[in-house]
Amino acid sequence: MATTTIANNTHNAKLVLLGDMGAGKSSLVLRFVKGQFLEYQESTIGAAFFSQTLAVNDAMVKFEIWDTAGQERYHSLAPMYYRGAAAAIIVYDITNAETYARAKKWVQELQKQGNPNMVMALAGNKTDLEDKRKVTTEEARAYADENGLFFIETSAKTAVNVNDIFYEIAKRLPRAQPAQNPAGMVLVDRPAEGSQATSCCS
Repeated sequence: MATTTIANNTHNAKLVLLGDMGAGKSSLVLRFVKGQFLEYQESTIGAAFFSQTLAVNDAMVKFEIWDTAGQERYHSLAPMYYRGAAAAIIVYDITNAETYARAKKWVQELQKQGNPNMVMALAGNKTDLEDKRKVTTEEARAYADENGLFFIETSAKTAVNVNDIFYEIAKRLPRAQPAQNPAGMVLVDRPAEGSQATSCCS
């Protein structure tokens, strides 16, 4: 399930970041989770996992964040991470038109294969490099509007709009209701009736 409700009105939500290598996915997550920015961020291998909890209105949202690798050789792993996700941030670098084209392909893939209720955000990162911009704000905003995404431009370096994108996603998440009869096995911390405890290797 994409979002689950646990005690104290806390909602767990799986969130995935997708985008080309070098777009700044890991830097956005690091800025959001730890308030840090590394000038030289190593490329993610496979995916990295983070979690962060936000207070939104009368509830807490705990994001389970999967930061996926941007290299093409890891593309086949991506469905493992976005399957069942409640939200996705598709990141591109405003100074690199190729990363924007790649972001559009991620949007198309999610529209075909992702959770139909997924909250999707398009993030134009690296606004601190405005003088090198290759993708206009107007073009990206129009694309986002046409495809039902919300759009925001960010800078992991200066922290502009980084927290905002996560707060906005949290506000848009559908509120999952607690299951009345949870499916699956119930594990009990005691031996089953009639079974004898056995010892090994004494």
